[in-house]
Amino acid sequence: MASKLERFASAGKGNGLRATHEIHAGELLYTAEPLAYCVSNTCAKDFCHSCFSRRETLLRCSQCKVAWYCDVTCQKQAWSDHKRECKCLRSLHPRIPTDSVRLAARIIFRLLSPSQTSPGLCSLEEHESHLCDMGEERREGLSQLSAMLQLYIQQEVPNITQELPAVDPLSLLAKLTCNCFTISDGELQEIGVGLYPSLSLLNHDCRPSCVMLFEGETLHLRAVRDMRPAEELTISYIGSLAPTRDRQTQLEEQYHFTCQCQRCTTADMDPMMLCGEEEAWTPLREAIPRLENLQTHGDWNELLYECSSLLAPVGGAVPAVPDGNVYRLRVTDLALDACINLAQWDTALAYGTITLEPYRQYYPDPHPAHAIQLMRVAKLQHFLVHLGDAQHTLRLAYDIMKVTHGNQHPLTSDLIRKLEECRAELDRA
Repeated sequence: MASKLERFASAGKGNGLRATHEIHAGELLYTAEPLAYCVSNTCAKDFCHSCFSRRETLLRCSQCKVAWYCDVTCQKQAWSDHKRECKCLRSLHPRIPTDSVRLAARIIFRLLSPSQTSPGLCSLEEHESHLCDMGEERREGLSQLSAMLQLYIQQEVPNITQELPAVDPLSLLAKLTCNCFTISDGELQEIGVGLYPSLSLLNHDCRPSCVMLFEGETLHLRAVRDMRPAEELTISYIGSLAPTRDRQTQLEEQYHFTCQCQRCTTADMDPMMLCGEEEAWTPLREAIPRLENLQTHGDWNELLYECSSLLAPVGGAVPAVPDGNVYRLRVTDLALDACINLAQWDTALAYGTITLEPYRQYYPDPHPAHAIQLMRVAKLQHFLVHLGDAQHTLRLAYDIMKVTHGNQHPLTSDLIRKLEECRAELDRA
């Protein structure tokens, strides 16, 4: 796999990765295992802490009461990573450290066992911490996390400066904020965090040439368009469904650089993203954090009520904010999620259908988010026996997913099965 890409000095960006030969859209470029990873606290009871499978029932570690596993086999496979962590969690009970502190601790435990680490294109030591670029408030927050980290690992690593002189807890946590990746499930929902040192070399572009997908904790890097030899490989560090100013603010605050990609310098998508009157879409933008909080807590009735109120046309007229506006699109997506969780299938399909054209325009290249949205809508169409529509939507999803996920990915296999079911039901009709 490594022969398909190489490290190089990227002008104005430091290090980067580039193609070593001609690359075609859909090509698998690199597969990586994490130096360390952990399931996020927010979904700790829903996913196996070893294989990242979602299960209705999981077995809890009888000692720390924090880790959950599919079965004894998964628990045994995880023990080398969990052994030290387990003692630390017991010492801090009932408090549970943040995801970043737990990940940093796992990295420290891994570094204490050099035989478990393997060389790659880049080492942890080479990563930038950007501490000097951070404001006082953020540095203070990291200092508090550093104190928590040292308290958390005290039983296993009482003197980190003596046992790992090259590792400074504050610097390590700062490196993680810039270099770790969110691990997601097949539907792009966050389930964990991990550090993949070699792939941290990838630079950002708001219209990237590659995407990253996960199977468990294994990361797959795939090309989404054809590339020439020596062309730089890029990914998007953030969600692209945001106007230029919002994207640049997030990149500057979290990653400490000003994006100069073509999408940012031309702001070509902003007219559509911010279409409509500003005073009409500002309430939508301001409501989104509150709505996302309702989603996080599963308050589906209240979420649907608030979303439908915000989306309702005033006096039955044409909506003041067009469907393509990114803030209206986000609220529509949240309403769709609420309807699905409340089993309001017809309303869910109505909301989902509205999103498809904006998604098509915002994702001109194959993108996992576009494929997942098409698949969500297709499942609703299939369930409501709109078989012709479902078949068409599934085909659109497959055209994207064969590039972004590959034919061997479990989600692609699921899509193909759905397409075959649709075909069979149409033949019987």
